Amino acid sequence: MKAMVLAAGLGRRLMPLTEQTPKPLIKVNGKALIDYALDLVRGAGIGEVVVNCHHLGDQVEAHVNAINDLQITLSDERGELLETGGGVQKALPNLGTSPFAVLNADVIVRDGKDSSLKNLMTAWDPERMDVLLLMQRTQDAVGYQGKGDYNMDERGRLTRRDEREMAPFLYAGVQIVNPNLFEGIDRGAFSLNRIFDRAEARGRLFGLPHNGQWLHVGDPEALQQAEKIIQGT
Repeated sequence: MKAMVLAAGLGRRLMPLTEQTPKPLIKVNGKALIDYALDLVRGAGIGEVVVNCHHLGDQVEAHVNAINDLQITLSDERGELLETGGGVQKALPNLGTSPFAVLNADVIVRDGKDSSLKNLMTAWDPERMDVLLLMQRTQDAVGYQGKGDYNMDERGRLTRRDEREMAPFLYAGVQIVNPNLFEGIDRGAFSLNRIFDRAEARGRLFGLPHNGQWLHVGDPEALQQAEKIIQGT
């Protein structure tokens, strides 16, 4: 299985830090955010990775070019802003026709004794699934103030929450996706939520609970909180 790390975001809520440094290279406890995602890839035994870039893309390119233990291909979006779905769609030629993993570079997924991405790969069932999302319990998410994303039944099938309710689970930024879901979508900017909704409409959107800690690093306050937690202070 191959993986893609989404590293093309603008990081507006982390300004002014992201005026000079792209969000994936913002450091938490001395380690760039993108490297936390790449550690998940390594922990799952995946060796081939696509990384996209847009804002201050030269810095992202230099960072990944210095990594020697992974085969990394850069998907260059410096001339366009494609959002998450459009970014994955652009990278499909490098990801192949088999299901692949997609990871966000703006969250920190801290696993327990087991690799969350490896657990997703083990749980992946192509007969039932088109998307399998790593899900974090909303009440346990650090640095997150939203209402969650999905309800999950006993089989792991997901349904998006009603906008008025609080959902018990949120998407943790790690997934496995069938590239067939991108068929028929015009090239351009769109969110991965469009892919999730396609899978849900077919009854093929599933989730797997994360047994670990999840840190959202969306603004300076959350960044400081994540730093203290990782330092153990």
